Amino acid sequence: MRRAPARRLATALLALSTLAPLALAAPQAQAAPPAAAVSTADPYADDCPHGFDPELTARLDKAIAQAQQEANVPGVTVGLWFPGRGSYIRSTGVADTATDAPMKPYLNMRIGSETKTFTATAVLELVDEGLVKLDDPISAYLDGVPDGDHITIREMAEMRSGLFSYSADPGFVQAFLSDPTRPFTPQELLGYAFRNPNVFPPGTQFQYSNTNYILLGLLVEKLGRMPLADFIQQHVTGPSHLGRTFLPQGAEFPKPHAHGYTNQTLTGEIADTTHWNPSWGWAAGAMISDLHDLHHWAKDVATGTLLSPATQAEREKFIPVPGFDGAGYGLGLFNTHGWIGHNGSLPGYESVTMYLPEEDATMVILINTDILHDGFEPSTIIAKAITSVITPDHIYELPAEG
Repeated sequence: MRRAPARRLATALLALSTLAPLALAAPQAQAAPPAAAVSTADPYADDCPHGFDPELTARLDKAIAQAQQEANVPGVTVGLWFPGRGSYIRSTGVADTATDAPMKPYLNMRIGSETKTFTATAVLELVDEGLVKLDDPISAYLDGVPDGDHITIREMAEMRSGLFSYSADPGFVQAFLSDPTRPFTPQELLGYAFRNPNVFPPGTQFQYSNTNYILLGLLVEKLGRMPLADFIQQHVTGPSHLGRTFLPQGAEFPKPHAHGYTNQTLTGEIADTTHWNPSWGWAAGAMISDLHDLHHWAKDVATGTLLSPATQAEREKFIPVPGFDGAGYGLGLFNTHGWIGHNGSLPGYESVTMYLPEEDATMVILINTDILHDGFEPSTIIAKAITSVITPDHIYELPAEG
């Protein structure tokens, strides 16, 4: 049974299962448009130097088209890179349902919880610099955190702090959906979280909570002595040569970009979320990127290019997650059946960026809706369809929302 939009927002925004957004008419189910190869005018065409063999390409085209139609996704961009086997980039469908402008591989996209991979990397760089230890209590750095004397940096990064997620607070949900263009400060977000009791004693359970990453963002600002956006640019995206990936201050969204569509509204009607303000996600989910940058980030974050081997080893201590067969969560990173990375969802947009060490392979998926299909995130449906074809022994799979 589908949840009411406001309740879904309260319980699942930026959740691991999304891992895990005026009013417009809902897109009607229709046959997905045929996949189109990257144009030679595509500025990122060099990301696809040689394609898969024709038979595999045809199977992927079919699987993506079927998944796109099943999940009723307006626009999809997929990038696959398998050294020794080939590569594949496709954009299908529309980036704007009002104009039928086509989806393109080079469009800017909001990436939701993939932001956590950047925030966690920033924290782990501070660990490598000796400015913080993973098992230090957060109270040593930030005041006012409920039970902060017993909650460690590690427990926040791996979602075992027990802190209530502000995005599950009814007051936050009402404030956000009443005016999705309004800004939120980190302190306002923590106010929604801290007026609720902690969910469990730290370290005893797993629960995905955006509150953890708001606090980690503030920790980076304090120890890094600069705004989080600047620290990420100077110490994470800059060294990784990600020129189109950044944390916005507010609702800015550089062109060209895709429009996003959600039903997470007070009325349940479909809304265009392109200019909604993602500041409510901040260090947990507000960043913008594109296919080219995420292609390169996938391997950097999964292999620890920016970190010491010892710190990356701590990051990859994946803890089993109840209800997620074959999946585990580390420090701003998860593993599902061998694929390592993260996904993201916020109203109107979803993404998946994963790396498969066994084949030195990368998968990036970007779509412009977060509307569930039979309880499943549309990005999960597409990722499962793709990996069922390309890596049948390593299928990307996350459960439906409860």
